[in-house]
Amino acid sequence: MSLPKRIIRVMPHEDNLRYFNVTIDGPSGSPYEGGKFKLELFLPDDYPMLAPKVRFLTKIYHPNIDRLGRICLDVLKANWSPALQVRTILLSIQALLSSPNPDDPLANEVAEEWKSNEQNAIKTAREWTERFAQ
Repeated sequence: MSLPKRIIRVMPHEDNLRYFNVTIDGPSGSPYEGGKFKLELFLPDDYPMLAPKVRFLTKIYHPNIDRLGRICLDVLKANWSPALQVRTILLSIQALLSSPNPDDPLANEVAEEWKSNEQNAIKTAREWTERFAQ
């Protein structure tokens, strides 16, 4: 799988070839810049008919990612297609870090903060990145 070097890293788990350890670097110019975010990706038995299961292991302040690391991303849910590649999913997750969408939230309190005081929400996201994603 060809991904941007040093931005997204994917390593298969030693004991289970359907399970992958993923690290995504926070995109430049985003509140997540400088962070290294760990995710887990699992390919279900019915993959590619079912979407991969992906969640953040690193704590992150983001309106589309809840405290359990679940991700609100259309290509992981209703817009999944067997034609999509894992590479596309990971690039979509990285793009979500660049463009949080508080209008389609999974973390409602974070989304409300993002809508009512975006500057403070971005500050909190930067602080969490420094604290949890190093």
